[in-house]
Amino acid sequence: MSTDKKRVQFRAPDRLIDRADALAAVLGEDRTDVLVTALREYLQDAAHDDALTQEIAAAYYDDEITFEQLKVLVGAEEAANLRVLKQQLDEDFIDGVADA
Repeated sequence: MSTDKKRVQFRAPDRLIDRADALAAVLGEDRTDVLVTALREYLQDAAHDDALTQEIAAAYYDDEITFEQLKVLVGAEEAANLRVLKQQLDEDFIDGVADA
């Protein structure tokens, strides 16, 4: 995992931050560690959610995200599969228009 870090700032409900702070105290960690762990686990779970993977694929097919972004979200192997499918879909579209 990369050691490069980016500072982010966001607003969250007080209750959610209070819960993160309480968990951090129990674990002997700081809030940032708890939030980073939660975000990492959420993104990992999201990559294995079929419905969300379909939304990610659709965003890629519609050129809303780049291949590199796709790869970060779903992993290199799945991204490669989706790139091949996109190329096939594009070729089918071109062939269909040419035949019309």
